[in-house]
Amino acid sequence: MINKEQYITHKTHGTSSKPLVVLGAGESGTGAAILAKKQGFQVFLSDKGKIQDKYKSVLSSIDVEWEENQHTESKIFEAVEVIKSPGIPDNVPLVVKLRQQGINVISEIEFAGRYTNATIVGITGSNGKTTTASLTYHMLKKAGLNVGLAGNIGESFAKQVAQDDKDVYVLELSSFQLDGMFDFKVDVAILLNITPDHLDRYDYQLENYAASKFRITQNQDENSHFIYCYDDELIQQQLKRKQLKAQLHPFSITKEMENGAYIKDEKLILNINQKQQTMTLQALALQGKHNLYNSMASGIAGRVLELKKEIIRESLSDFQTIEHRLEPVLTVHGIAFVNDSKATNVNATWYALESFQENVIWIVGGVDKGNDYEMLKDLVKEKVKAIICLGVNNEKIHEAFGDVIPTIVNTASAKDAVDMAYRLGTKGDTVLLSPACASFDLFENYEDRGRQFKAAVKGL
Repeated sequence: MINKEQYITHKTHGTSSKPLVVLGAGESGTGAAILAKKQGFQVFLSDKGKIQDKYKSVLSSIDVEWEENQHTESKIFEAVEVIKSPGIPDNVPLVVKLRQQGINVISEIEFAGRYTNATIVGITGSNGKTTTASLTYHMLKKAGLNVGLAGNIGESFAKQVAQDDKDVYVLELSSFQLDGMFDFKVDVAILLNITPDHLDRYDYQLENYAASKFRITQNQDENSHFIYCYDDELIQQQLKRKQLKAQLHPFSITKEMENGAYIKDEKLILNINQKQQTMTLQALALQGKHNLYNSMASGIAGRVLELKKEIIRESLSDFQTIEHRLEPVLTVHGIAFVNDSKATNVNATWYALESFQENVIWIVGGVDKGNDYEMLKDLVKEKVKAIICLGVNNEKIHEAFGDVIPTIVNTASAKDAVDMAYRLGTKGDTVLLSPACASFDLFENYEDRGRQFKAAVKGL
């Protein structure tokens, strides 16, 4: 296990008479408020939208002043520092103004990292983060370590640091969280892939988005580890421009790796520090090409953290799949329904479609984040028999696939989409909810979309 001295840099002390301000009162913001209060800060939390009752209750119980449906700038600009929830873009006027006035705006992850000695395993990428984070957490838990799962998944990192600090954390890190991290150090960093996603937050520049993902390597030293996909061209391009201090561990399905992982003769081979461990692909719990990458990344993490080979083998073979990621729901009169609501970008949907043979009724749509559907056309032509749009604005989907799929229909609720799919389906078909888009036009988030889909299927 990595030795880690206490990592506290540029710490703002809780004795300050100025308040620490938290923007956004979801899981992340409320967790940050809990930790800030424990550290002795005067805390003010502001949310431009409505705060959920469960979070109001927590904030009131720890005597944190909060407001909803507004931002009182006179109070916010008194802050010694601002912790911004990842859902708030960097370019909103309030955040721009804060930075112009020299007020630090950081993420909950950056803040919480100041108050823990834990070893950090950080996982990012356009796709596969949640699966890989969950698998790595499963592995460390099975090894008997005192481990927490946080970031873009599970309970707030800051809340866990405040209430039940762990020895190791597995953090799923989005680009938005990484953008607000400056001094935070990830001991074992995993970068799964970089494909166009959230480009609306990055001036529609893929280069900006890629640079954001590589922030996971900032502050790494010779004792750190960087685990990355060798097969990803964008990662390779970025690597050529950077001089990383960390130990590099590439993984690939096309080439043998000296100090990483690869696939050969239907086996997954972990080759770390000239010591090999092999597993048959059939023994892996997660099947499909995209999941080979996830399994290799987790396996390498297990090896560099010096877990026993048996623990790694067992974990890769007995892991249970996660909700909303290619999750089988039910088979009704021979029609299989699959929930892949977590596929919020085109690349994730490509992997989903690639997992099926043919006769797919594909439910797609939502908030378009600058999607280019061109990469899906051949797969859709080969595997999809009908498209059901689930979104407010479906024009782009009609334009992209109207010439290859004769049946494209619009729906405005999960129930309507499921009912329509059932009417169009016959025995042997698969109805796949894999939206390739964000969910905020019709749903609270991708979980809400997935759960409404599952409820509608169970209501057939």
